[in-house]
Amino acid sequence: MERIVENKNIVVTGGASGIGLSMVDNFLTHGAKIVIIADKNEDFGAEAVESMTSKHGSEKAVFLKCDVTTDLDETFETLISTYRSIDILVNNAGIANEKSIKSIITINLMALMEWSVKFWDYMRQDRGGRGGTIINMASVYGLRTGPFAPFYHATKFGVIGFSKSLGHEYNFGKTGVRVLTLCPGYTFTKLTANIVLRDSETAQDYVREIKSNEWQEPDAVGKGVIEVVKKAESGTVWIIEGGWPPVMAEG
Repeated sequence: MERIVENKNIVVTGGASGIGLSMVDNFLTHGAKIVIIADKNEDFGAEAVESMTSKHGSEKAVFLKCDVTTDLDETFETLISTYRSIDILVNNAGIANEKSIKSIITINLMALMEWSVKFWDYMRQDRGGRGGTIINMASVYGLRTGPFAPFYHATKFGVIGFSKSLGHEYNFGKTGVRVLTLCPGYTFTKLTANIVLRDSETAQDYVREIKSNEWQEPDAVGKGVIEVVKKAESGTVWIIEGGWPPVMAEG
């Protein structure tokens, strides 16, 4: 299968800001035919399309209002009827709210799995599809544990396990659909600036702990995803941390 973004139709959930928007920008920079920003924030979506249009030209980035937890079927039908094919799906939507275990699991894990399987079934070559690539966003919090965000850790560990299984070489051999996982490190985004901890008494310790880590701008992830698309084997997990190029996780 082609390991390129040139002339591809790409969907990025949660793509209206932060890491998602940086990926949109880099996909277009490297020749994507169109990138659909699937996000529930209409204000951010409008700003994102305006910014991308100014930089890349008209009708290169479009916004589709979408709640990943409720709008999968409707959004899928709209995408297929409008664009005929989707070549790359990035499941990027997520939250970091430790006070809402149901919401964090539903958005970060359940919705991601549902979207992955829906598009995987559509893309698979053994059922008439053209193949494709699904990129699931986890986190270094899916590889390492700490004491402050157990629910978030759980969802990201889950994303990695699910993606490695769906993307297993056995499944790829049958379907021609790659499933990859990205694990960004600490990145300056609205999400990391507004993490809600379950125990507010630990906030100062949490801030002290995260300040000791090396941070990066969203564009480090946006650039890194291009490299991962070009060279990653299905089922692999990639770390993008500290502004450095992507590194494949062991195991």
